[in-house]
Amino acid sequence: MSSESFSIQTAQLRGVNALPITVEVGISAGIPAITIVGCPDTVVMESRMRVRNAFKNCGFSLPRAHVTINLSPAEIKKTGTAYDFPIALAILAATAQIPKEGLDKCLFVGELALSGDIATTRGTVAYARLAHELGLSLVFGGEQGCLPIEDSLVCTNISDMRLGVSECTPYAHLVELRRGNVGEMMRDASSLDFADVIDQDMAKRAFLIAAVGGHGLMMMGPPGAGKTMLARRMPTILPRMDDRALNEALLIHSVAGEDTSDIVRGMRPFRAPHHSISLGGLIGGGRPVMPGEVSLAHQGVLFLDEMPEFATNVLQSLRQPLEEHEVRIVRVDGVYAFPCNFQLIAASNPCPCGHLGDPGHECTCSAARIASYQARIGGPLMDRIDVLVDVARPDSQKVIEGAPGLSSHDMRELLGAALEFRAWREREHPARGKRGVGAYGFAPDAQKTFETVSERLAFGGRAIARIARVARSIADLGQSELITKENVMEACAFRSRSFG
Repeated sequence: MSSESFSIQTAQLRGVNALPITVEVGISAGIPAITIVGCPDTVVMESRMRVRNAFKNCGFSLPRAHVTINLSPAEIKKTGTAYDFPIALAILAATAQIPKEGLDKCLFVGELALSGDIATTRGTVAYARLAHELGLSLVFGGEQGCLPIEDSLVCTNISDMRLGVSECTPYAHLVELRRGNVGEMMRDASSLDFADVIDQDMAKRAFLIAAVGGHGLMMMGPPGAGKTMLARRMPTILPRMDDRALNEALLIHSVAGEDTSDIVRGMRPFRAPHHSISLGGLIGGGRPVMPGEVSLAHQGVLFLDEMPEFATNVLQSLRQPLEEHEVRIVRVDGVYAFPCNFQLIAASNPCPCGHLGDPGHECTCSAARIASYQARIGGPLMDRIDVLVDVARPDSQKVIEGAPGLSSHDMRELLGAALEFRAWREREHPARGKRGVGAYGFAPDAQKTFETVSERLAFGGRAIARIARVARSIADLGQSELITKENVMEACAFRSRSFG
């Protein structure tokens, strides 16, 4: 029997990127069998069984010959089930059971069911990006109605390929993204509103300041004060993502196999992992290497409730991502990089019983237990959190009466005005030639006050720089070109709970 061969294009996920892989099929005389080479893992090897059963149930046949499948380049470890579909197509094309026309213009990914149905696989956005770079059309399985993928085809069963690629259905966007309506779609999709949180105006102001400058925020208060309610409403006031940010968030969630419907509607990611999360779950890792919660919160909010209950090594691992906005995971086969530009929101009780400083309840914790509890977060991590606010127990009468407060709509308008003012200020008064905190624009009396307070409270260099950023955000919120003395005092008060 003469040797027959055929090749087809697919891809392998590596981090948030897809690498091009060629599936080469060779058919030669020998004992009937399917051999897969090219560094496949166990899941890829199992595709032989899925392909056999799918062929049988769809009326195709395997040749009574030896089928060798090479996944090239061979030095890359092949993982996952996305190879099922291209392996099946390569065998069918090599044995002339389907037309070969058009197959060289496509990139195929998909998992085969025993019935021949083609299921979707994680990472479709990464595959689509690679296909676009290679000038190919992506052909994938299943229905992913919430991914804006252009120039793609959907194939639901391998029997659809009897008449060639033309039998696949052009992918249709179920959600049309237009700049004019994304914001409305985002607001309509969420039923959360800051108006639901009663008697927490100071905390709401802290959230506004944090939103203006993208600052990390820490809430401390007794149980039931509304810390979690406040945090969950943060995405409702943040500005909508631009195309670049939306595509980055889509890519990460697609690679992780997460639902992307809210992101497509313009909502920023909100991640709230349980305090029992592992280091790999928060930062990323595993086999294959997957993005962690910090990367899934990219362009959105990472909320750590009951922060002292997290493992110390897990909390301290946040220090580098907060500074560099990227996680780099080193493995034997190379370095994996995941973006993680998120806004950190944290909440904590002031002590183990939760009632330290609560006028309505007596704290039963000893001074040593309180100090030990608060020390779990660690000074270096706290130094990277810009805004610290006490959330007191709300007034019971106001809660019962449902006293109105700032709503998400009100806060969005204030935030929008502050961001517009900041853009105008940076255009009109660029900080050319200025270094350090002087670039933020202090009034003379404000700078003198800042120097005095920094010396009295022994602020370090990082703390001084971060307080200056918070003061600048407060000034932008008040639409002031210069940072005033009052702005500095408020920024210092949010930085140190002992101030004033």
